[in-house]
Amino acid sequence: MRRSRHLSRRTFLTASAAGVVTTVASPPQASAARAVRPSAASATYRTVGRVKEAADGYVQYGWPGIAFEGRFSGTGVGVVLDDAVNDYDVRIDGETVSTLVTPGRTTAWISGLPDGEHSVRLVKRTESTWAVGRFGGFTAAGGGRMLPAPAARSRQIEFIGDSYTAGYGNTSDTRDCSTNGGVDRNTNAGLAFAALTAGTLGADHQQNAFSGRGMVRNYNGSDPGTDYRTYYERALLNVEGDVWQRPDTWHPQVVVIGLGINDFSTPLNPGEPWAGQDELIAAYESAYHGFLDKLRARYGTGTHLVVGATAVSGTTAFADTAERIVRDRTARGDDRVGYWYYDDPALDRLGCDWHPSLADHRIISGLLDAYLATLPLDW
Repeated sequence: MRRSRHLSRRTFLTASAAGVVTTVASPPQASAARAVRPSAASATYRTVGRVKEAADGYVQYGWPGIAFEGRFSGTGVGVVLDDAVNDYDVRIDGETVSTLVTPGRTTAWISGLPDGEHSVRLVKRTESTWAVGRFGGFTAAGGGRMLPAPAARSRQIEFIGDSYTAGYGNTSDTRDCSTNGGVDRNTNAGLAFAALTAGTLGADHQQNAFSGRGMVRNYNGSDPGTDYRTYYERALLNVEGDVWQRPDTWHPQVVVIGLGINDFSTPLNPGEPWAGQDELIAAYESAYHGFLDKLRARYGTGTHLVVGATAVSGTTAFADTAERIVRDRTARGDDRVGYWYYDDPALDRLGCDWHPSLADHRIISGLLDAYLATLPLDW
């Protein structure tokens, strides 16, 4: 998959809350404007997603859709970041008031709010498989104060997948993103179907998605010797051998898996380890069962594992094999593995490189909502 690496040190302000102003302060200015040490800030926010603590009090991360939530009283809040790669949305009281584009090491201030108690949520829009983002906490503007972090939601969903799950290029209005900022500037994980469904259900979620990766084969056979499973255990995708330390508080009632588009969407190339599609299908099926075994061992028998599939041009191998895997699991006695096939004539795939558009993600989310409503979820 093509990825835009053009970095623009800008901050966009979207009009949603009257009078709200976003400013970006360099580190010295931030210190004069009530910036706090990151190590003192962690009690005032909570994390949704996989992170790893750094020695200087920041937290580091790589997966898309990572979110940080806090509460404060006053007329403004600062967002402490050290990230020249990723884009972020800042949401105040549930509304997106600012988009921070590759902000660098800074404190971004949201000001001009009505004096009172507010919620703040920072969402990582982009993928950064080659780099680490760093968050240093929230800080209240002068005259205000940070409040205790909000409580975690009791509902939890983990999404595992590829570019569809990540929201790759979903905000673009053209399939060719080479002249409109590239994939990164046109991606918003917070508006992908995973985040939309989690929001509808009032659930915390992880969006553990890696564009171009498959269960055993990556897009067009790229990066041989690796696949999605190479990275799944990590918090920091670019650190070989990294392992995320799962907290006891993360125990999703549902895991939605979407891996197979990249395995089957392109013909096999000479030199790949499978002699033909039958061998690829067998390898995919075996690896998928192993991956489901890992998830079942990790989360127990009560978690619903949803094997997702969608249409792939020129072949039904993805959908057919995914459905057969679920039949096999059911025959083994695991009645909490389900098959979810999604497609709709209204899908326009107008995102970058023929990926789902914002409208498509809303459709897919609705289809997933309907499927999840059929499960006996005890949450």
